[in-house]
Amino acid sequence: MARKTYSEEFCRDAVDLYATTDGATVKQIASDLGITDATLSTWLKAAGVAVRGRTPKDPPEGSCGPESPAQELARLRREVADLKAAKDLLSTERDILRRAAKYFGRGDALVSRFQFVADNSAIFEVKRLCTAVEIKRSSYYAWKAGTPARAKRAASDAALAAKVRTIQDPKTGGDRAYGAPRVTHELNAGVPPEERVNHKRVARVMREHHLAGLRLRGKVRTTIPAPDDAVVPDQLNRDFTAKQINTRYVGDITYLPCGDGAGGTRFLYLATVIDLYSRRLVGWSIADHMRTSLVEDALNAAAHERGSLAGSVFHSDHGSVYCSADYARLCAELGVSRSMGRVGTSADNALAESFNATLKRETLAGEHTWPDTTTCRREVFKWILRYNNRRRHSACGYLSPTAYEHATAPSTTTSTTLAA
Repeated sequence: MARKTYSEEFCRDAVDLYATTDGATVKQIASDLGITDATLSTWLKAAGVAVRGRTPKDPPEGSCGPESPAQELARLRREVADLKAAKDLLSTERDILRRAAKYFGRGDALVSRFQFVADNSAIFEVKRLCTAVEIKRSSYYAWKAGTPARAKRAASDAALAAKVRTIQDPKTGGDRAYGAPRVTHELNAGVPPEERVNHKRVARVMREHHLAGLRLRGKVRTTIPAPDDAVVPDQLNRDFTAKQINTRYVGDITYLPCGDGAGGTRFLYLATVIDLYSRRLVGWSIADHMRTSLVEDALNAAAHERGSLAGSVFHSDHGSVYCSADYARLCAELGVSRSMGRVGTSADNALAESFNATLKRETLAGEHTWPDTTTCRREVFKWILRYNNRRRHSACGYLSPTAYEHATAPSTTTSTTLAA
């Protein structure tokens, strides 16, 4: 490629080389020097050296000789045109960046850059847009080619989100506390394998459409250790499983806050007896006190439901009611062996604690209290029936506790199963 400017020394040496080389043509010498033959001819003419061959036209830009008025005018016009083009380019880029500043005000994801180019391609050149937002045109066109597929997937995701809302809607018999795992099993229940939906897709759609299950975190102390605790061993050691039905149980007491208007917040209390084999709530009792009769009623209800608890283990914390002599006497009468975790360690009775948290999270749905005690009893009772008979449990292969018992131990279940 020819150089645009040359030193005076280079020009003189080029002229001398041509003048002292016999038989050399302008084209040959210019080729050796890496310049155009027109430039060399101009230098020869300015030096007064006769040119052998054709007469060159006006000297090009970068010649050593003085410019004629016509050459100067042409050069200035070119420079003005170049400056105008540069100004137009800067003005275009400024307008693009102003639009981009508003467009990306809430974030700058790569897909948003592609969308920005698509939204503004009718106003600016795609080349300028891609340069301004620093993406490749080939990448943009590849993204644009995938628009129909993305639209199809978005429609499919919207349809899936509608199904999830139905599963979570209590008005249609759904459960608003269901998260992605339970929703996935609900969607795939009774569906042919080729039509089943992947749990990762369900989680993504629920996340994008803000359909997460209810969450509620709260902690209130309900375990009051008795000053004269009897020594009861821990027979579970945090192993909350059972190989057979009606062999190992856990239980606890949880508070149920009820707002009674001007009277302030009152509390009901729920005592539970949960079978570790199926996670089924076999016995429970609700009262406005935490006396020993509360846990006795729950254990008697479990004995009635199972027919007998003889030979089973019941695990609890060190609450005063579980350590009372009356409760110990009842366990002995029913043939139940007591088990207790360490004092002040909730993890030793984690399954019962988890059950209590789930119950309040899914029934209170973010509220702090139930309106009144009547509503509280009704909602908790309805939830227990749903939990036992319809709510899918991860520990039961996403069957309900009752369905799991009938599927795995039908001969040992009783006929007193509650209807949902």
